[in-house]
Amino acid sequence: MSAMTLPQQLVTILMVVLGTMLTRFLPFLLFPAGKPTPKYLQYLGKVLPAAVFGLLVVYCLRNVSIVSGSHGIPELIAIVVVIGLHLWKKQMLLSIAGGTVCYMLLVQFVF
Repeated sequence: MSAMTLPQQLVTILMVVLGTMLTRFLPFLLFPAGKPTPKYLQYLGKVLPAAVFGLLVVYCLRNVSIVSGSHGIPELIAIVVVIGLHLWKKQMLLSIAGGTVCYMLLVQFVF
């Protein structure tokens, strides 16, 4: 495998910079501070966090078997930890991180 030439490296760096600038500045150009946020974006802001969280739950539990292995017990305990943390602190990232750590400790040291 050969290394990239200098022009290829420069073009790659330029594309990364342009892509980063586009994703950073485009929202401010499309939705200036003085204009109200469109209704569909307000709607998406309300429903997407719950939809993403639901998708994460389905993805994480898709291969859990209650008839073999640990019978889904570590997953169930981690879900309870996630729910408990979320009801207590109401911070989604803390809830997800806490549940993940709990699950990893359970499968590494208990089950």
